[in-house]
Amino acid sequence: MRAKTYLENALRQAVEAKGWEWPEKAVIEPPKDKKFGDMSANVAMMLSKQAKKSPRDVAADFVDTLSGDANIEKIDIAGPGFLNFTFSPDFWRETVNVVREAGGTYGCVDEGKGRKVQVEYVSANPTGPLHIGHGRGAALGDSLARILEKAGYEVECEYYINDAGRQMLILGGSILYRAKQLKGQTPAEPEDFYKGEYISDIAGRVLEKHPDLLDMDEADAVEVCKVYGKDEILEGIKEDLKAFGVRHDVWFSEKSLVDDGMVDETFGDLRKSGLGYDEDGAFWFKSTEFGDDKDRVLRKSNGDTTYFASDIAYHDNKFKRGFDMVIDIWGADHHGYIPRMQAACEAIGHKGQLNVILVNLVNLLRGGEPVAMSTRAGQFETLADVVADVGSDASRFMFLSRKSDSRLDFDLELVKQKSMDNPVYYVQYAHARICSMKRKAEGEGVAMAEPSPASLALLDTEQDLELLKCLDLYPDFVESAARQQSPHLVSMYLQELASTLHRYYTKVHVLSAGPEIAAARLMLLDCVADVLANGLSLLGVSAPEQM
Repeated sequence: MRAKTYLENALRQAVEAKGWEWPEKAVIEPPKDKKFGDMSANVAMMLSKQAKKSPRDVAADFVDTLSGDANIEKIDIAGPGFLNFTFSPDFWRETVNVVREAGGTYGCVDEGKGRKVQVEYVSANPTGPLHIGHGRGAALGDSLARILEKAGYEVECEYYINDAGRQMLILGGSILYRAKQLKGQTPAEPEDFYKGEYISDIAGRVLEKHPDLLDMDEADAVEVCKVYGKDEILEGIKEDLKAFGVRHDVWFSEKSLVDDGMVDETFGDLRKSGLGYDEDGAFWFKSTEFGDDKDRVLRKSNGDTTYFASDIAYHDNKFKRGFDMVIDIWGADHHGYIPRMQAACEAIGHKGQLNVILVNLVNLLRGGEPVAMSTRAGQFETLADVVADVGSDASRFMFLSRKSDSRLDFDLELVKQKSMDNPVYYVQYAHARICSMKRKAEGEGVAMAEPSPASLALLDTEQDLELLKCLDLYPDFVESAARQQSPHLVSMYLQELASTLHRYYTKVHVLSAGPEIAAARLMLLDCVADVLANGLSLLGVSAPEQM
């Protein structure tokens, strides 16, 4: 059993034996300073009022109760009543059995308890190729889905296709403008259009499929260009995401919201609840009921619906599909839109069930020099270009190395370096290093030990115990990453485990330590390799066996 679980069970039994109730705010975690032991608990302080004793006296009761536990080597009372626990070496050695018996399920926790959650991410307008900023959101959403599944949630991943509205008309007009130029015409430059070379390429293909394009009525020609361009760009987006190892279970069309009457249905629901009303020929959402500074228009007097109307209808549709929680991943520039969207979800009966994660900008560098990015101006480094240059593994790990709402410097040259300064190389090399050791052992006829009291007892150095303690923490990081919806916590853990492993190699002999000790240490290292691969899979990164 893992240290945190074991200690919580022991403390809960002690609390129950005293006739007390377990405090909801009890925290059990490793102390920040290792000199205070392996685990720290604030339970005595949380129970003081209930027990009608000082926190230190309550802590002393726990010491008396648990001092006979053979798995707990030492209990100290610190400060106002913190309990610090040091486990016995034999307890830590059992971590090998815990990891091996769990296999691929090691790290699975029951945080989600089967609740159904939808994660919507990327959802870039199909007006141009995905750029590196989209890549960060893609890596985040895909990794979060993997982590939530590991934590016991039922997860569905969705891409919202913005195939309606003004940006699609601009796309159609941009393609038609380039088509006219390709045919030798000199049309006036549109006020707002997409300028990338990809637009000219699409225009050429549209002309091949529709030779009569320029003979059509202008509105019809724009529609043809819009539909063709949207379909081709969307197909390219799907191919880029597949190459990036990103999964989407559902591709949901914004246009379908109107075509299938979902917007009108939501308007009807708002009107019935008294949160939607007609005024001056327009339909309004009474958002001031939820702290907004003014009510918001959903349908204008000319009959056009607003973006906000589509977004409300879309989220209404999500919850009607039975999700207990909806997670949207948006760009940081949408920060001010979050309260309004959460208010809308509350209005349709789902208060607190929408969570929005913001993804901040990526500063793309090449050898320390900035790389310009602007989709409309046609100056950008596409996600496909980046993946082709540095690989999916390096890209994903870098995207997930920091909290998503913090800015990220992504240097294309740094992530290609095979050095310990490169975080993804540092972690992947830890796995490959163990695999190399195992191959060498096989060549020398040294077989890995099976867990037994005798083989586990040989894991007796400070470095052995340090690795075992680090392995024990993995499920806690998975649980925290799921609860906080922050995949970078798994990245942090993997870098710590890799660091511990690399230190181990500098201080401990393995194959040269003698057959029995070598076999025992190979057994430990095999567990480390399994957990490294396990964690890397949650980030969508491979665990190479040689580098």
